[in-house]
Amino acid sequence: MSANSSSAYSFDLYKFLEGCIHSTSCSISIIASTICSLLLVLPPCVYVVYLGLKRRRSGTAASHSDVFTYHMVAIELINFGGFILCSCGVFGGPIELITVSMIIFSINTCGQQLFHTLTCVERYVAVVHPVAYLRLRNQMGATARDVSIGCVWLLCFAYTLIVLWGISSNIVSCCLTLFNFVVVSLCSLSVLCVLIGPRPGERGEGRQQVDRAKKRAFYTITAILGVLLLKFGATVASTGAYFSTMASESDWWNLWLSFSWLSLPSSLVLPLLFLHRAGKLVCCKSVEE
Repeated sequence: MSANSSSAYSFDLYKFLEGCIHSTSCSISIIASTICSLLLVLPPCVYVVYLGLKRRRSGTAASHSDVFTYHMVAIELINFGGFILCSCGVFGGPIELITVSMIIFSINTCGQQLFHTLTCVERYVAVVHPVAYLRLRNQMGATARDVSIGCVWLLCFAYTLIVLWGISSNIVSCCLTLFNFVVVSLCSLSVLCVLIGPRPGERGEGRQQVDRAKKRAFYTITAILGVLLLKFGATVASTGAYFSTMASESDWWNLWLSFSWLSLPSSLVLPLLFLHRAGKLVCCKSVEE
């Protein structure tokens, strides 16, 4: 590839590739991230796929949240391929392997946050606008859900092009994370307000069932809000370090990889919430009670 064609790609990307190849600490961090992902994230994702296939065979209809989780798991499974390719590239493989892995990581970075946000919006509508939510449980709601999922995948590929073309990818990443964080925060506050101030007519046993459903929705949104807060802090810190004149290139790449560990909970939250709803996490049953 010529220098002119290389300059068409993101300079961030190519700096990162060079830093990974020549830095021992970067290589160790990438291998450690790969091992942790395979040990911590892969098992729940595989279990979600197994339960999803089992429900499909039995004819059980999937909720909107479940469908979002399935697509989230698909992105995570693709991301595992990126980790493996990146590790092979670090240990003497062609640099093209790391380039492909960066493309996969970009898809994961965008899709992961957007599916988190869609899940929170779905829970928000279910609690704050229950009548509208019941209307969306028919074919029209499924169509709107599928259109939203299609838009997420398109945005993932658009974000990947932004990273490759170098159109201020750090700033775009910060804006993306900030947008999702604000939307999830608003959903969380709205659900909390409904939870603290019950509506008239919710009494007795029916009131307790409604409150339990509201609490589950609030716990879901709060868990996603927490992992997005970690991700947002990591993104802002790494971007600030990049534009800092006091940090060298090697310091920035090591810091970027260190902060990337804070994104690990983002990969776990939706699969674990799915398993919790399915009653497969016995240690969390006391939360509902």
